[in-house]
Amino acid sequence: MTVVTADASDDVERRETRNGVIVRRHGSLTPEGAIHFAPGIRRAVQQRDANLVHAHNVHSLPLPIASFSANAPVIATAYYHGASSSRWRNALWVPYRPVARRALRHARTVTAVSEWERRTIRDDFGVDPEVIPIGLETAKFRNATPIDRDRPYLLTVSRLEEYKGVQHAIRALTELPEYDLLVAGDGPYRDDLKSIASEVGVADRVEFLGNLDHDVLPGYYAGAAAYCSFSEFESFGITVAEALASETPAVVLEATALADWTKRSDVVGVSNVDTEAVAGAIEDVIGRDAPSASIATWEDTADRYEDRYRATIESE
Repeated sequence: MTVVTADASDDVERRETRNGVIVRRHGSLTPEGAIHFAPGIRRAVQQRDANLVHAHNVHSLPLPIASFSANAPVIATAYYHGASSSRWRNALWVPYRPVARRALRHARTVTAVSEWERRTIRDDFGVDPEVIPIGLETAKFRNATPIDRDRPYLLTVSRLEEYKGVQHAIRALTELPEYDLLVAGDGPYRDDLKSIASEVGVADRVEFLGNLDHDVLPGYYAGAAAYCSFSEFESFGITVAEALASETPAVVLEATALADWTKRSDVVGVSNVDTEAVAGAIEDVIGRDAPSASIATWEDTADRYEDRYRATIESE
């Protein structure tokens, strides 16, 4: 197996082998962290004598480049959000959308990671994907030892941007005096979130943890009274899955793929981010048993893709 990827960093190995997997990184242009224009991917895909090409992320140029350049059948996993919080990206999407549509229709198989994404791809591109959820190393979360803290806390894990909605969890603390809020992650909206916490008088109960090591994070999930995710754009909601696998119930915004999670009894959804509504949903979910239904493992996901790979190759 060879992984061909775009990478704008200057301090990474361009070629390496990890656990028998060859990794080739190609320099890219990424204005505002988007698009990932990496022309070297075209030649790399064409030169590989592959039996199958699996391309990822319809919002980024490597997927159409691979789809149009491959000399083998293509499976495309879209991770389609439907829209973006960035006006610039939304404007860029207008001329890019026909390219994305053609790339998905050119693929032998398209996969989605949630039922919401499946419906949205079908409506927007006329392609009906197969749903294969993202898997987790569930045992790591299920067996995690909760961190030790004096006060009960809520948790959110996110890149800190406005559309991720961490500010709504902060404001809800004004109605939940017995809880602290731990915020894992970093990003350009961090200082704004600190200002909001000060403005509403809860700065002493909000702790910004920064980016946590993956081996440490399960303990934070396991110790939380509830997990909060109020993001406006998600194709799956991986942190919700991680929280539930850690036996922690969740509150989510009923938007994009997060709405799919509200079909479970261990997740409560809010249709708006009014402070009282968010606080009420948090109070409602605390104490619910989680997980109330199974969470996909990486083994589940790998088996599904192995079956799809074999069927695609054998159909040639």
